[in-house]
Amino acid sequence: MFDSLSDRLGSVFEKLRGRGALTELDVRAAMREVRIALLEADVALSVVKQFIDDVTARAIGAEVIRSVTPGQQVVKIVNDALVELLGGEAEGLKLDVTPPAVIMMVGLQGSGKTTTTGKLAKFITERHGKKVMMASLDVARPAAQEQLRVLGEQTGVATLPIIAGQQPVAIAERARQAARLQGFDVVLLDTAGRLNVDTALMAEMAAIAAATKPDEILLVVDALTGQDAVNVATAFKAEVALTGVVLTRMDGDARGGAALSMRAITERPIKFAGTGEKLDALEAFDPQRVAGRILGMGDIVGLVERAAANFEEAEAEKMAAKLAKGQFDMEDLRSQLRQMKKMGGLGALAGMIPGMGAAKKALDSGAVDERLLGRMEAVIGSMTPKERAKPEILTAKRKIRIAKGSGTTVQEVNKVIKMQLDMATAMKKLRKMGGMKGMAAMMAKMGGGGGGGGLGGLGGLLGGAMPPGFDKFKR
Repeated sequence: MFDSLSDRLGSVFEKLRGRGALTELDVRAAMREVRIALLEADVALSVVKQFIDDVTARAIGAEVIRSVTPGQQVVKIVNDALVELLGGEAEGLKLDVTPPAVIMMVGLQGSGKTTTTGKLAKFITERHGKKVMMASLDVARPAAQEQLRVLGEQTGVATLPIIAGQQPVAIAERARQAARLQGFDVVLLDTAGRLNVDTALMAEMAAIAAATKPDEILLVVDALTGQDAVNVATAFKAEVALTGVVLTRMDGDARGGAALSMRAITERPIKFAGTGEKLDALEAFDPQRVAGRILGMGDIVGLVERAAANFEEAEAEKMAAKLAKGQFDMEDLRSQLRQMKKMGGLGALAGMIPGMGAAKKALDSGAVDERLLGRMEAVIGSMTPKERAKPEILTAKRKIRIAKGSGTTVQEVNKVIKMQLDMATAMKKLRKMGGMKGMAAMMAKMGGGGGGGGLGGLGGLLGGAMPPGFDKFKR
């Protein structure tokens, strides 16, 4: 997500940070490079022009030129401007209404509207604790209603029973009435799409909106279509009272033009971003966090949320008890590896941690295999319970057996053992410092932040420019 733009901007600001003082010419030269980077990212020309003018006017002020850290000041100004461009504050769904809240999903065919409806239903159910019903109003596309029914089964969300021959407006009215009578908090209406914006589509959308008076009308558009996505949003906005946008396939959008242009041109907030094919791959769109990712500042809040979503209380309590004693064996390491896999793997996590640009580039370039976590877990799985509990008994003969059993090499087995030893040593030092509370106090004095539970091993695995020993695990 935004990889190309992030790399370009990163190189521009690296030059500024390396200078002790900045002149107006330095700032204007940097802004020219930022302008080119934004245009190459397919950001609308009018948006780029306004953005560069605003940033330049603020960056050539005396507070920057005379600053002790002028390069950092410019980066902050660009970050603030990006946040404003993306919408300022995150805007959530309007759910605090008399039930049921009606959310109408609109968009063209192929934008991922039906799948996004399923994802959003799951999101509202799990994050907001609401009782949700979905209803398919798409009577034109073959099996569209059946597709939503299957998604309902996969997510555990109720769907309106299908009545053959019923038309969209009648289905919408039935869904709203059924949701009200059955005590549902939210009803999601998945409307039909077209290959292009046409009169018939807009008339149908307007009729459904008039019949159900939706609290939210969300437009689903494909981020990979760049400015076409913005043009579609503009066309829909002219005909329907849109309240927000959902950008799908954001995980594949290395440029980011649609996201950076959407709010400025449509004056409608981006509320969600689809980040993968799985039904939990939907994120609330937060301008501040997105701006941080673009500028390589990471997304610690997103990382914590991802950890919380995969949190297993019993496992965490067991781990906490062992850490309190300064213990960390192979079973603990395996637990951490599994949690990292659940949270999206090395690439996803490296992109969310500030200062992990080098590690992420190594992963993206193929220098480090993303499947590394699975291979490390296989090494641990080939050990006996006694060996996992007491790694110190691993002799050369045992290592050869483990390597053969896991399909790896003795060198890779040694790397896993070294990683466990390093982390066990760190846990013992942590205990001497007063445990997690002591570390948290120390981090607070340093201006940093600490994490517990499943994030304990994350620092050990991803600390530094490259995770310890990962450079030896080649493809």
